Amino acid sequence: MSVTWDWVDFVLGATASLATSWLLVSRLERLGERFGFSEALLGLVAALAADAPEITSAVTALGHHQGSVGIGVVLGSNVFNLAALLGLGALVAGRIALHRRVVVLAGAVALWAAAACLLVVEGVVDPLAGLLLVAVALLPYLWSAGWSQRRLARTAAPGPALRWVAAAVADEEVELAEVIDVRRGDWRDGLLAVGSLAVVVAASVTMERAATGLGRHFGLPDIVLGGIILAAVTSLPNAVVAVHLAARGRGSAVLSEALNSNTLNVAFGLLLPAAVVGLGGGSEGRLVAVWYAVATLGSLVLAWAGRGLRRPAGWVIVAGYLALVAVLIASP
Repeated sequence: MSVTWDWVDFVLGATASLATSWLLVSRLERLGERFGFSEALLGLVAALAADAPEITSAVTALGHHQGSVGIGVVLGSNVFNLAALLGLGALVAGRIALHRRVVVLAGAVALWAAAACLLVVEGVVDPLAGLLLVAVALLPYLWSAGWSQRRLARTAAPGPALRWVAAAVADEEVELAEVIDVRRGDWRDGLLAVGSLAVVVAASVTMERAATGLGRHFGLPDIVLGGIILAAVTSLPNAVVAVHLAARGRGSAVLSEALNSNTLNVAFGLLLPAAVVGLGGGSEGRLVAVWYAVATLGSLVLAWAGRGLRRPAGWVIVAGYLALVAVLIASP
């Protein structure tokens, strides 16, 4: 009977978590519009809200000292994001056109976060040091995302670097302005956001605990449970949105969603809770961390070299994820 209830809890938790995350995203976007956020910053807020299921699942796993599950959820989700958002997006659209400045700006932050994550998982630095390393790149990126090109241009004596950042932010905002069209929020949106967040957290905790019970019943390794099952389920909303954006030709918006989502996953879903409760995890966790870093670098190289991603590049990215799945399933 407990297995039956685990299935019921998993399905209900996943459904409630994913469905409510959409409401959370929309209300936070409205609040961001009210407070005058730039389109780039609105996109970051939306990415963080959409990441709530995987972040909550990972935090729950780490809190119960299931390091392999926590690492798997976050880093497995990140590799899945690259495959589903960039790879599948390119396959569906035929080509995702990208501004090279956006690839470099968002890509540099994503690569830095992946490298810091790898250092933590390998035990070279502790989680708190890794979190500080991510902050070194993420905070300036958040600052630049909060400024429009016009406001950056008004900065006293802007140098070449600042002008380049302004141009990169402008490239990103050109597309985000077309896909983020929301009205200004009010106090009701704030209440709905708080309520939605509570539901997402509760549902994601339920889903993670039920999945852990099912994994034990069927003898699944923790890394398979976290890196494949929970990672894919919690990342589905991002994948659906990305394919829709890719089909509409919004390449930079797709890239920003994928890379920003991954960076926020690492910072808030893995390193921050690990700094409090510890990390743990075994050799499989290190494998996924290496795979995530290599997949991020490879995707960015393909995107920069081709000024976007065509179907052959999409197949390469998707094949990389499927190879990871095969390796994890085959691991003892």
